[in-house]
Amino acid sequence: MSFEEFVAGHGRSLVRLAFVLSGDRQVAEDLAQTVLADAYRHWKRVQKAARPEAYVRRMLVNAHLSWRRRRWTTERPADLRQETGTAVADAADAVAARDQMRVLLSRLAPRARTVLVLRYYADLDDAAIAAAMGVSESSVRATASRALASLRGPAAIDAERETR
Repeated sequence: MSFEEFVAGHGRSLVRLAFVLSGDRQVAEDLAQTVLADAYRHWKRVQKAARPEAYVRRMLVNAHLSWRRRRWTTERPADLRQETGTAVADAADAVAARDQMRVLLSRLAPRARTVLVLRYYADLDDAAIAAAMGVSESSVRATASRALASLRGPAAIDAERETR
């Protein structure tokens, strides 16, 4: 398989995965572009991997975690969303729920967010997640458990406030 065929077949899914990990379209495109440029430079090594898409996915996860570490120490983005008290139409409920989940995920540590995204968005099992992140399967399960417990806390509080 040539690099061009690989990008045609897997490029969009890499950008989507980067978007779910980062929560920002421009950052996702930058991450995917950076990873694909690195994959192109090392294409012979990537192509020899048993599963090139898994190899590049791991490169993306590593680039995301690296970017988060660098960004955390230098940049502090402002929250530009505005809260409105208006009722949302039924068709927008799904969009609002996804946005709420994205906000909750953005509050998690990068490693916890990565585990949940790879498990529930990329539909990988613990072994594949562990391989993609370079950690043990038990670490993946423990991280997922803590992350889900963390997500349940704020969501339950918000739901309770809405019912009052």
